[in-house]
Amino acid sequence: MTPFVFNTSKSIQFGAGQLGKLGALARGQIGTRVMLITDPGMIRTGIVERALSVLEVAGVAVEMFSDVQADPPEEVILAAVDQAKAASVEGIIGLGGGSSLDVAKLVSVLVLGQETLKTMYGVGNAKGPRLPLILVPTTAGTGSEVTPISIVTTGTNEKMGVVSPVILPDVALLDPELTLGLPPHITAATGIDAMVHAIEAYASASANNNPLSRMLATEALTLMGRSVLKAVHEGSDIAARSDMLLGSMLAGQAFANSPVAAVHALAYPLGGHFHIPHGLSNALVLPHVLRFNAVTAPQAYAELAPFVFPDLAKLEGQARAAAFCDRLAELSAACGLQQTLRAMNIPEDFLPRLASDAMNQTRLLVNNPRELTEADALAIYRAAY
Repeated sequence: MTPFVFNTSKSIQFGAGQLGKLGALARGQIGTRVMLITDPGMIRTGIVERALSVLEVAGVAVEMFSDVQADPPEEVILAAVDQAKAASVEGIIGLGGGSSLDVAKLVSVLVLGQETLKTMYGVGNAKGPRLPLILVPTTAGTGSEVTPISIVTTGTNEKMGVVSPVILPDVALLDPELTLGLPPHITAATGIDAMVHAIEAYASASANNNPLSRMLATEALTLMGRSVLKAVHEGSDIAARSDMLLGSMLAGQAFANSPVAAVHALAYPLGGHFHIPHGLSNALVLPHVLRFNAVTAPQAYAELAPFVFPDLAKLEGQARAAAFCDRLAELSAACGLQQTLRAMNIPEDFLPRLASDAMNQTRLLVNNPRELTEADALAIYRAAY
């Protein structure tokens, strides 16, 4: 068997009502003074207020940072670091979607002053140490609570990644009740995002593609395949919400160790230039990238198809892989997501710039099961247009 490495969060605690444990966890893992990192939208949901109440009862003082933006820019992260230093916090709690969790992971390292953000970019460059860290996801999408990855927007439209096991949290606290209020469009975009994580992890050309990641990917797709439409259209269904949150986490573990590829590489320029949410960016290019890959590497998609769409088991080989690509596009549409770049008001003459920028995502493109050139990227964007 080929050697591999598998890293994940030290402790994963899952179940409805788990937010009630946050105070005791904070006291045990961190101490009595924490920074809670979240975003303005979370403040409006009432979830932050519930978290603050639980922490207060446990005797934990909270320094709030609630200025996280989607696709967080460097200046937001550095502002949180400055505030955490001034407050002399003992540890960090991230509460919210992937952006809040990504910021929390970086702040936990940077607040100690031994590294800079710019030196942390890339794979394995963040060395630590860090402050104690607890992550509480409120969307079923990024899996950030179990990934050693934080994505940062640098300049005006480029994204960079910090990839290091140092930023895996001490505790990932997953409470599906926190996802009950997610609007359908966010549920859909984050759900498809999580499914992309599992699909790309399973098919990854990474040398670290491994049996654990593949096993987690298939279980994630089983859970999400049966529940994503119900979670979108019947958002109060706690069973569907539980499937999606657990599936998202399992997919996060999978791609944290068997990295994603061209779907993400082509999605990032859409978010960077046009501020399209990451999950929707993935959904827009997903079937087109998979069809491109399936020409020379159909086996992984043929193997995955029945986990999401059990009726596809009756097909075989290339036919099953092709049907899988088509059905994923149909699923995205049934979730209510936009299906074309044209519908997102992206100018057609901008497609060459997107293709050029996608080629900068070398850490992702090396994992694609089929080599992808700039001309291929442009053809995929045109297919998605």
